[in-house]
Amino acid sequence: MALTSPVRRAAIVGCGDVSVIHAEAIESIEGIELVAVCDTDPDRLESATIDHGVAGYEDLGEMLAEARPDVVHVTTPHHQHVQATIDCLEAGVNVLQEKPIAHTLAEGQRLVDAAESAKAKVGICFQNRYNVSSEEARRILDSGLLGEIQGAYASVVWTRTADYYRARPWRGTHAESGGGLLINQAIHTLDLVQWLMGEVVAVDGHAATRKFADVIEVEDTAEALFTHASGAQTSFYATLTAPVHRPVEIEIYGDRGVLAIRNGLTLTLADGTVEVFPERQVASAGRTYWGVSHEILIRDFYASLDEPEPFWISPEEAMKPLRMLKTIYDQTHGK
Repeated sequence: MALTSPVRRAAIVGCGDVSVIHAEAIESIEGIELVAVCDTDPDRLESATIDHGVAGYEDLGEMLAEARPDVVHVTTPHHQHVQATIDCLEAGVNVLQEKPIAHTLAEGQRLVDAAESAKAKVGICFQNRYNVSSEEARRILDSGLLGEIQGAYASVVWTRTADYYRARPWRGTHAESGGGLLINQAIHTLDLVQWLMGEVVAVDGHAATRKFADVIEVEDTAEALFTHASGAQTSFYATLTAPVHRPVEIEIYGDRGVLAIRNGLTLTLADGTVEVFPERQVASAGRTYWGVSHEILIRDFYASLDEPEPFWISPEEAMKPLRMLKTIYDQTHGK
């Protein structure tokens, strides 16, 4: 008789904007059942329980005890990430947590330490590593096809409004968000920069508030030069002051060709060969700039639950882009 895999019981903690895409993935992946949602905001909690038809809880401990989830998706504001994740791990429950790992380095390290001794598994959502462009770029770089890597350029040029911050005031504070543009929007690109180009050994950067200083205390613009262990450098620029969203761009230059990530991947070799790898297009109620790979990451995380190894995007891995951006903050504020 063939054995069937057990249905995994899932719950979501934090019923804000990004929780929508987690709920969509849970609903679409076979073998996963959403059994509960949790939020301290009564209105958001009520809306989520109605939308998903599941039990709602204001207290995480009560939800863990009564709903008995196998996996909790932590999609709270940044400053609430770590404690919620640790509470779940201490209860023996696996966790898939949204980025960033934490709003401070100290909190991030606290989660790294907790994960090392936990029996449950924890992963951090850097879903853009699963994009076609990212995976193909990683494969091409590993193949040596570009030759010696000379350097890279990356940019995140998006738009925001004052109302974006007024709708969720925590986004504009150091105490709750841990920063602005770098930690909330550009962190995915910082993660790809270090994942593709290698360990960052030096940072020279600056952050500024060019447009929203009357609304937020964090940055809306930043630039940096990252030096990698290989000696190659990445020039980086990001802003939320543009009139419209531009595609995220990463260009990697080798002595045999160029990789250009921009709504997909284009490989241009010195011999004139051009190869294009289109990005996936998936309809979602989530924002388009979140990418299309949340569901793929979530599938991979659930598939990893029966394996002894930690999930590959671990808390320690998620500390790398956090260290990059926190160094820029320290340099900006003279620390």
